[in-house]
Amino acid sequence: MFNLKRFLICLILGAAIYRPEAKGQLPGAPIDVEHYRFDIQLNDLNDVMKGEAAISLKYLQNTSSTQLDLIKQDKTGKGMLVEWIKENGKKLHFFQDGDKVTIYRAAKANQRHCYVIKYSGIPADGLVISTNIFGHRTFFGDNWPNRAHNWLPCVDLPADKASVDFYVTAPSHYQVIANGLKVSDIILPGALKLTHWKEVNSLPTKVMVIGVADFAIDHVGLVAGIPVESYVYPENKTPGFRDYAAAKAILPFYIKKIGPYAYQKLANVQSKTRFGGMENASAIFYFEKSVGSPDIEALMAHEIAHQWFGDAVTEKKWQHIWLSEGFATYMTDLYLENKYGADTLKKRLDDARRKVIAFEAKRFTPVVDTAVNDNYMQLLNANSYEKGSWILHMLRHQLGDAVFMKAISNYYKHYKGANANTDDLRREFEDASGISLKAYFKQWLYTAGHPHLKITSRYDVDRKSTVLHIEQTQERLFEFSLEIATRAKPAVHTYAIKQRITDIELPFALAQDVLTFDPGVNLLFDYQLMLN
Repeated sequence: MFNLKRFLICLILGAAIYRPEAKGQLPGAPIDVEHYRFDIQLNDLNDVMKGEAAISLKYLQNTSSTQLDLIKQDKTGKGMLVEWIKENGKKLHFFQDGDKVTIYRAAKANQRHCYVIKYSGIPADGLVISTNIFGHRTFFGDNWPNRAHNWLPCVDLPADKASVDFYVTAPSHYQVIANGLKVSDIILPGALKLTHWKEVNSLPTKVMVIGVADFAIDHVGLVAGIPVESYVYPENKTPGFRDYAAAKAILPFYIKKIGPYAYQKLANVQSKTRFGGMENASAIFYFEKSVGSPDIEALMAHEIAHQWFGDAVTEKKWQHIWLSEGFATYMTDLYLENKYGADTLKKRLDDARRKVIAFEAKRFTPVVDTAVNDNYMQLLNANSYEKGSWILHMLRHQLGDAVFMKAISNYYKHYKGANANTDDLRREFEDASGISLKAYFKQWLYTAGHPHLKITSRYDVDRKSTVLHIEQTQERLFEFSLEIATRAKPAVHTYAIKQRITDIELPFALAQDVLTFDPGVNLLFDYQLMLN
């Protein structure tokens, strides 16, 4: 039977979300999803979810069929089964297997289509149906990196961004949080409630989520007209409201430093995420025991920074994830430096440097790690986080604060709502600084390792100066500036290191003087000092 309601939904969506071009797609992508509407039904009797997805997309090339990502039900009983797929009320031929659904419908480049998919099943992952630390039933989306297609038919890639509506029907005792703004709560027969959340900005599927639980909700206040809210378990109401209120101070710092906040609210949510925090757009999920954590401020600063980098500006490919994690790590550094002073930044950089060195001893790989093509969890490592933040810090030190922040702000402005890769960022820094940074980016992002220095120091009595013999012992040479100070004369002196061997004379260094290498904590390196 022709379903007029579904036909009108697709017709309205197709008109409302028209975009002149696919802003984030990779070359060769066959389609660009422009909007998702997900109708999700949840219950307290079992873990079966029922779904209906209306997917509006634009074709970027001629095709005889369309593939979407969706995990099929397996022999364990987990996964999704598609009942039917329709367009304009007419059933289409499709095939579901493994993690794909193929729709057999010919289309030409630049055409727009809207497919409605009815499906159901027990999510194998992605939508975590469980009990919280207090024994209460909860439902939390946890999609990163590409786990959304365990419960949502979609294109589960960071380069395909779309707006989204969530319509969630669940027992009425639950509160529902999702991306965007809440449109309505409608009480239904049978002690059910239908909640509609609407996100008008384009998101990658990794940060499209719902959270369904018994929540205590705090409306913290407005920041630049943006509602800031906290969602915590009722048992954690007092400490949770206190801890999560930190968002009200963090948000304006990033708005001032980077640019306007992209979304219509900021909700901070206690959840069942497997991560410490998950930067879902406008609805950040934190691990259950984040309430009361001594590191909650830094954690929130990191996840809120992701709203700019990772969410609004998204990496084109997973291998460039440092554009998300390295940025969030260093933006956290900037926030804490601003609040607590330069010594806090130095301590965090020292800690980060130790983590990078320890990681490289176990796994020697560049930051942009093109060898990882499937198990993207491998990319959640010290290269993506701490080394990425160090690369930004060294750029800041080299270019100066004004040029550095100009490049960061322009990068956000130019790629907000779209996708970028490492070369896009490099060009922004080159435009802001007027200098070529190809060698810098190649050295620090596409080359594994960092400088290992063997430094021999001897005092020349006749010349009354200290002579340093500096050798780079790592396989591939790096070019960098090494800063040196002494206890007697703490002024910093800078030396260019470009060769395997560099000899330096320090006329200001007295006999028995104590040398300090990198006193300002501005270089990612390690060294061994020997005295002659």
